[in-house]
Amino acid sequence: MNFELSEEQIAFQSMAYKFAIKEFSPIAKECDREEKYPREIWQKACAAGLVGVVIPEEYGGPGGGWLETALITEQLSRVDLGLGLVATAATFGSENILNFGSEEQKKKYLPLLPLGQAIFAGAYTEPNAGSDVAGTTTRAIKDGTDYVINGSKTFITNGTICDYMVVLCVTNPDAPKKTLRHSLILVEATSPGLTRYKLEGKMGIRASDTGSLSFEDVRVPQANLIGQEGHGFPQLMHFFDMTRIMVASQAVGLAQGALDLALKYVKERKTFGVPLAANQGIQFQLAEMATRVELARTITYKAAWKADNGQLDASLNAMAKYYSGETAVWVTDKALQMHGGYGYMDEYDIQRFYRDAKILEIYEGAKEIEKITIAKRLF
Repeated sequence: MNFELSEEQIAFQSMAYKFAIKEFSPIAKECDREEKYPREIWQKACAAGLVGVVIPEEYGGPGGGWLETALITEQLSRVDLGLGLVATAATFGSENILNFGSEEQKKKYLPLLPLGQAIFAGAYTEPNAGSDVAGTTTRAIKDGTDYVINGSKTFITNGTICDYMVVLCVTNPDAPKKTLRHSLILVEATSPGLTRYKLEGKMGIRASDTGSLSFEDVRVPQANLIGQEGHGFPQLMHFFDMTRIMVASQAVGLAQGALDLALKYVKERKTFGVPLAANQGIQFQLAEMATRVELARTITYKAAWKADNGQLDASLNAMAKYYSGETAVWVTDKALQMHGGYGYMDEYDIQRFYRDAKILEIYEGAKEIEKITIAKRLF
């Protein structure tokens, strides 16, 4: 077993961290406080080659793998999770085109992503269908050569700023199996009848755009169907199996960033005449934090490596997301506690890391859903 990264992978890792330090650090507080999506950050990330890494060269991408994407995601999230999402989530949903789209769809849409010419969104969650994705009720009815879509979506990353969205719709309501009633359909964000609303007041990842969508007789060409009609649910489950690696990477990066902040603070802060770092109790906590971060990193890298080598493991990916997300929450809690009252203030970055961390146990499949996936494999 070889745990060494290649020179190219190390270069990706270093480049992403330097980019985040330079571009994120000066604006992170402002974007968090004002819930501001900095479009220029996305464009700079594209220019730096940090977006759409898994897109093959034949479709205008770098042709990298999930491990390279995980390394980039980790380093960006290490500095700021919300701004990291501005860059890494710009492709969200387009992976369905890569996995299941027609050759025409791949050639038309995938090259737009690394060039910074389009932002994607995945419109799956509904007000009454979150973890129960199969409970989606948004309908797409055939009319001539079009689909006519009616329904609503919520908690959609990039919902109000995307150019295209992949929408999960009911197209086969009478199918005998609930999981064969849905299809994935590509919708242009400027389509008549589509209304978008920004969701404000989030606890964390406030720089990342989140919106609600309303579809009222939105007409879409049937040529925009991704993959087979009625196979949207299994296609989406495959998509989540892949993207959970990315959420795990976000969690590893955020946890590492919180550990970085804690180490810096305890070296500088003095109590009773000596640095906090001299306290053995603090040293023990830091040791445990570092151990958990490293364990989360190892399982996440393994999940990404297996995906790149044709051994996609849904259970392992669920383990990586569940454990890494929980680690991020635990580590940020410990790091904030070390900061004491200062950590509770806006002046210190750790309070933003603390608020950002919780979403990692919720989106892309709540940790309870991950445990169900793991348990199914065990039995």
